[in-house]
Amino acid sequence: MTFTVLTCEFMHESNTFSRFRTDLPQFQVDTLLLGDEAIRARRNANTELAGFMDVAEPAGWNVIHAISAHAVPGGRVTKAAYDHIAGIILEAARSNKGRLDGVLLGLHGSMVPEFCHDGEGYLLGLLRAELGADIPVAVTLDLHAMVSEDMVRDAQILVSYKTYPHVDMREIGAHAARILDRAMKGEIAPRTVRAHVPMLDEANSGRTDIPETLALYDRAREAEAEGLLAVSVNAAFTGADVSCVGPTVLATYDSRDPGAKPAAMRVTEELADRIWQGRTKKRNVFIEVDEAAAEAHAWRGDKPLVIADYADNPGAGSYGDSTALLKGLLDAGVKGAVLAPMIDPQAANELHRHRQGETVTVTIGGKGDANFGGGPLTVTGVLTRLSDGAYVGDGPIQGGLTHSFGPTAVIDVDGIEVMVVSEAQQMVDLQQLRAFGIEPTARRVLVLKSMQHFRAAFEPISGKVIVCDAGALATPRAERRPYIHAPRPLWPLDKDFERFVRPLVDTF
Repeated sequence: MTFTVLTCEFMHESNTFSRFRTDLPQFQVDTLLLGDEAIRARRNANTELAGFMDVAEPAGWNVIHAISAHAVPGGRVTKAAYDHIAGIILEAARSNKGRLDGVLLGLHGSMVPEFCHDGEGYLLGLLRAELGADIPVAVTLDLHAMVSEDMVRDAQILVSYKTYPHVDMREIGAHAARILDRAMKGEIAPRTVRAHVPMLDEANSGRTDIPETLALYDRAREAEAEGLLAVSVNAAFTGADVSCVGPTVLATYDSRDPGAKPAAMRVTEELADRIWQGRTKKRNVFIEVDEAAAEAHAWRGDKPLVIADYADNPGAGSYGDSTALLKGLLDAGVKGAVLAPMIDPQAANELHRHRQGETVTVTIGGKGDANFGGGPLTVTGVLTRLSDGAYVGDGPIQGGLTHSFGPTAVIDVDGIEVMVVSEAQQMVDLQQLRAFGIEPTARRVLVLKSMQHFRAAFEPISGKVIVCDAGALATPRAERRPYIHAPRPLWPLDKDFERFVRPLVDTF
């Protein structure tokens, strides 16, 4: 029997504290591809869609791929953008309603549109209303998903990444597809159980390069090996002030197996309890700007010192235009350094009015919110590179995928090459420097606006990595952000409480 499966990718991590909004142009800059065009562009890369196709093709599925839509993390998704993308997915479901055997969705799990707290739950509800309760729905999620009760009720199969930096997107896509294939064949009747932890996020944000956190994912794999279909540990996302905030543990099981649901309940509660018990065991050491600048000035290693500008990570919806760390490096007289990216389309446009080799004075950064990471900074330097910003990644996260920073300029300011760009991207791939004339292995200091993903490509070439909190929007000091909608009590905003054990939520 040939199965007909509706697939899509619709992903965004929404920072509700951002003053900006994520509209359709932000999806167009990153990924907004329909049908076969999306498959051609993403089939051979590390994407969920590639994982879907790894199973679909040998199984002989008839795949109806509606859309692949992805925007770099930022402010809430506009209703217009959400309705446009969701509308394409829903129309594909509606027009193929009588022939669909299953649905396979690549979602993020932390999308917040302007009109609700839970973009994924809302979409799944619309799909269920359209298709009914019998068609199996499988969903892949980012490790930083905030999984709502609605999501679990309307999707029988949920499978999240197990790596951070995220390098297993294709693997997870294939995992979800294999479960869906078995469900469509009638071999299994999958359901998912969910446990929630009253914290903003897991103590180490799900970092799988830390033994204590890696142990959570090892236990999840162990439970899968013991017979559960999928076990997911979702570290959550601190940049969203929503009612479903917080880490969750999911276990997808075969409801026909009488021992499977009790096993799913045990492992979700076990892992949720371990997350709670580990709430004080944060491993990241966040240093101040002056300390980072002093270490950069003194660095004499054979390989570059990498400074993660943690709080200004565009991958967490920060503005990417914080100037505090750059000013500190300049004041300390640091040379042989790179800072990337400085997201400032106005400054990039101004620099593009000049020619390479010119000495230029320009005001950069500080336009998002001067209260987070410093205000605009006027600098003078030599313009070393002008570009349209396009590059093709070759690392473990972006390998084979085309991206763009938009109009881009590199300006050398007293020995610090600042890459001024127009479109938001966090630093995850060496080609994000090499494509613009900067060889990262030949620089003393690399200052990268990223929290953790940079490690996949940059840590192997580094002599040392340090993490700086320069006070931008994604600062680990959560008390600086005004949480209004998040349920309380909530660690670490509240600390004098014992964990309230919420009842497990199961698929409908």
